Amino acid sequence: MAQPTVQAPPAHHSLWHDTERCYRAVMSRDSRFDGQFIVAVRTTGIYCRPSCPAMTPKARNVEFYPTSAAAQSRGYRACRRCLPDAVPGSPEWNVRADLAARAMRLIADGTVEREGVPGLARRLGYSERQLGRVLTAELGAGPLALARAHRAHSARLLIELSQLPLTDVAFAAGFASVRQFNNTIREVFAATPSQLRTAAAGRRAQAGGENGTPSGGARLSLRLPFREPFDADGLLAFLTARAIPGVEDVVDGYRRTLRLPHGCGFVRLAPADRYVRCDLRLTDVRDLGNAVARVRRLLDLDADPEAVTQVLGADPALAPLVATTPGIRVPGAVDGTELVLRAMLGQQVSVAAARTAAGRLATELGEPMPGASDGEPGLLFPTAATIAEHGTDVLRGPRARIEAIRAVAEAIATGDLDVHVGRDAPDLRAELLAAPGIGPWTADYVLMRVLGQPDVLLGGDLVVRKGAAALGLDDTAAGLAEHAQAWRPWRSYAGMYLWRASAATTTKGNR
Repeated sequence: MAQPTVQAPPAHHSLWHDTERCYRAVMSRDSRFDGQFIVAVRTTGIYCRPSCPAMTPKARNVEFYPTSAAAQSRGYRACRRCLPDAVPGSPEWNVRADLAARAMRLIADGTVEREGVPGLARRLGYSERQLGRVLTAELGAGPLALARAHRAHSARLLIELSQLPLTDVAFAAGFASVRQFNNTIREVFAATPSQLRTAAAGRRAQAGGENGTPSGGARLSLRLPFREPFDADGLLAFLTARAIPGVEDVVDGYRRTLRLPHGCGFVRLAPADRYVRCDLRLTDVRDLGNAVARVRRLLDLDADPEAVTQVLGADPALAPLVATTPGIRVPGAVDGTELVLRAMLGQQVSVAAARTAAGRLATELGEPMPGASDGEPGLLFPTAATIAEHGTDVLRGPRARIEAIRAVAEAIATGDLDVHVGRDAPDLRAELLAAPGIGPWTADYVLMRVLGQPDVLLGGDLVVRKGAAALGLDDTAAGLAEHAQAWRPWRSYAGMYLWRASAATTTKGNR
């Protein structure tokens, strides 16, 4: 029997409200919708991803939720066959810029585990009561339930991929007690932590894989899923051109050091068929969830390429590029502070010159990564406080530019400028523009890469305009902005195609 046709997920609509469309996606087992919504089956008490291979339940027996947390709060447990928490995240959190979307980004970053709900509310600029009311209305669960689902996912990874004692897993995943950990795992996965570990070991043995990771849990290997297609070559080329010597490189995949909330880490990312292999080395396993969230943002793994293609492929000027290079990604950032300072280093100079300046800064002021092996990046990018104190001794160029970088680093170090994934985009943009030495291009570039804003057109970028001219488009800022209205809400992705289209070998304004 022919499977029903389902349109790709929409850009600005909470899909889970459209029950008829959701059910068609479930009937067709369409993996494009994994992570877009959760399907819960009343007769079994289980929630699944839309593409779950199990027998399709009857329509009257299912209901749909925007998040795993919402399903869990209604008493459903996760399907052990399709593992609905092990899917790409919803692209909605980047497309949307509202409170719920910003909260989800911070929860995935582990803010509740580190700072509690009061800290989450403070970062978002709302009271705890207001925040709880909005999240419950929008996402079907409050901040505690959403954080609980995040902890359960982190715990499952540590249970299945490490040999950490289960007591250590409980606290590493952010649980307040072993009892809370055991109860949550049983409620969410209908199995004890020991049963999950035994089942995972059996699956690895059957697949001929290694039986776990070294004791202590400091080294972990994960598979990070994404929605196909995925332009891995283009993404690696972008990162290669900008890799800071000593901090990052591209050797058998992308490798770099990480500053994390509880310590530091090292990651190697190697794209494969339908997933990216992520090898992590952490000084503190409590940073697992945060590290995974960061590298997913860096590689834009939660993007919806089908939705991008529908819009950009409809433009005759872009259509050939979209067809030739499907699944283009907008590179993100693993650290907001680092990205802001790197962008300032790259203003009005070539990509190669910006890379050299950042490398000098890292060499002179960066800290050695504990346990670094020979031949791999071993420096942590310097902190804002260090750059504020010693940057003038290391930086080269016009005095005004050096002082601007030092002043912004000081503002970040003192908390006067806070750059994190939960910021409201207009507010952050205004604060950046008020800082010395930061213009509209740099501010928009930070929004695009740090906040994952999908609809930022860098119309003043020289290479973007050259790319537009190469495609026969009006390359004036005003003309390009007018034409780009048809690319909304994916103008950031269109900009990546324009960068690709540019025949320039020396780039300015393209950090």
